[in-house]
Amino acid sequence: MIVTYHGHSCVQLTDGTHSVIIDPFLTGNPSAKAKPDDIQVQYVLLTHAHGDHIADAEAIARANDATIIATFELATYYSWKGLKTVGMNLGGCLKLDFARVKMVPAFHSSGMIVEEGTILYMGMPGGFVVTWDDTTLYHAGDTGLFGDMKLIGEQHDIDLAFLPIGDLLTMGPSDALTAAEWVKTNSVIPIHYDTFPIIEQDADKFVKSLKKRGIKGIALAPGGTFEMKK
Repeated sequence: MIVTYHGHSCVQLTDGTHSVIIDPFLTGNPSAKAKPDDIQVQYVLLTHAHGDHIADAEAIARANDATIIATFELATYYSWKGLKTVGMNLGGCLKLDFARVKMVPAFHSSGMIVEEGTILYMGMPGGFVVTWDDTTLYHAGDTGLFGDMKLIGEQHDIDLAFLPIGDLLTMGPSDALTAAEWVKTNSVIPIHYDTFPIIEQDADKFVKSLKKRGIKGIALAPGGTFEMKK
């Protein structure tokens, strides 16, 4: 499996035949190398409804005739736009023909600003545990540190976790180190940092701190790839 980090929290997974993208934010992302037209996927997974996670969901889904997978409220919103969707909720599992997707909790917020003075509530935020062949990946979404991350680690044999480190809007590096231990992951790719000045972080320092705890860290530049091998 090839993992491509498109910057911010946007991650694409592919085995050469099937492909999914999580939280596509390319348009308006100053660090993104790819454009929505470059993306070819069958599924678009959304952790929550903030603009820096859904910016290109509609464009990518429409261009690829792809299915959007999100919380019930957010999926319903996109279904009204004529897109294919599957609404799910925390704790639920969805079986695809090549993978299993489970939505797990995240401690954050989720709303869509449609105009000044109007914010649409879009259900609870979440993360995803994706089991693909014999590989299990955990995308935490936007979240602070919370105790049930230990339960996620107990229930799943996580090979790779995507954890936010930006601080201010999510957990910072220190809490992300704890999260990595709690979910018992083998490897971590940090996400949700450096896109804007308010979330600048030293990813290399974070990776070194992971190493001291016996966890492999991979700091990818936007557009960078990593090959998962078991």
